[in-house]
Amino acid sequence: MKQTHLPPRWHDKPRPGLTLIYRGMFLAVAVLLGGCSDIILFDPKGPVGATERYVILTAFVLMLIVVIPVIVMAFWFPRKYRAANTGAVYTPRWSYSGKIELIIWLVPAAIVTGLGVLTWKTTHRLDPYKPIDSTVKPINIEVVSLDWKWLFIYPDENIAVVNQLVFPAKVPLSFRITSDTVMTSFFIPQLGSQIYAMAGMQTRLHLLADEPGTYAGQNQQFSGDGYAHMDFKAVAVSPEQFAIWVRKIRESSPEKLNPARYEQLEQPTSGYPVTSFSSVKPDLFDDIIGKYHHVETEVSDAFSRGPASMPMKAIELKRD
Repeated sequence: MKQTHLPPRWHDKPRPGLTLIYRGMFLAVAVLLGGCSDIILFDPKGPVGATERYVILTAFVLMLIVVIPVIVMAFWFPRKYRAANTGAVYTPRWSYSGKIELIIWLVPAAIVTGLGVLTWKTTHRLDPYKPIDSTVKPINIEVVSLDWKWLFIYPDENIAVVNQLVFPAKVPLSFRITSDTVMTSFFIPQLGSQIYAMAGMQTRLHLLADEPGTYAGQNQQFSGDGYAHMDFKAVAVSPEQFAIWVRKIRESSPEKLNPARYEQLEQPTSGYPVTSFSSVKPDLFDDIIGKYHHVETEVSDAFSRGPASMPMKAIELKRD
């Protein structure tokens, strides 16, 4: 077949201005990505977080199998087949290649299959409701999301703390999580597994810290004016230090978390200081969930009595 070469044109001449623009773009990308080394999600301190990092990195590498060749070809093809390159073969009637067709279908299919199998297995293995296998008895913690603060109740120790979560390292943590406000999201990135907190409902979460340290905890769901400040410190200590901490709260904290004090606590406040309570009203967590079921029952009764009673009942519920 006869080869045809296109003659050089004016726009094939080197343009220093565009070269500088491309170099500036690459430099900007390098600067922006320079802070990625500080992403705490990739510095896990527990088995759940470590597995999640593995899934993220594996998925990233698998997708690069397609992304990198595409990026390379995006620069290589225009350069090789530019009009000024008289050595490039011009074949305008070419339209099909069995090898190329096989690659562009099989490679993505293999990647999607691999990602699907990986996601399926790890999703079931990292079920947040599934307890972590351990010979050590877990620490039970009840988490209540408020405006805009976190309340941590330790039912077995009969203490509670606002905006600080203290627990022993290398001991499984069993969380019961709810909200006494709008839906929020409980997340300790270095330990893993973000999960939602919803009013009138209970979600479960199981985590474990491999070593002592202080880890950032946060709300990942927008929940109003104080959302940006709705964070806390998760402090992993040795079992001995945890026992000392519990004893110190019991002996030195003057406040008790009774119904009257809880009513004050649930008022919307931003930047609430760390506050500890030496005792907690029994079954407070269940009472917080239960009060929303009480409202649902009253609304259902209003509907069952007919349209005449619904407006008045709606006003009464709003006032409560």
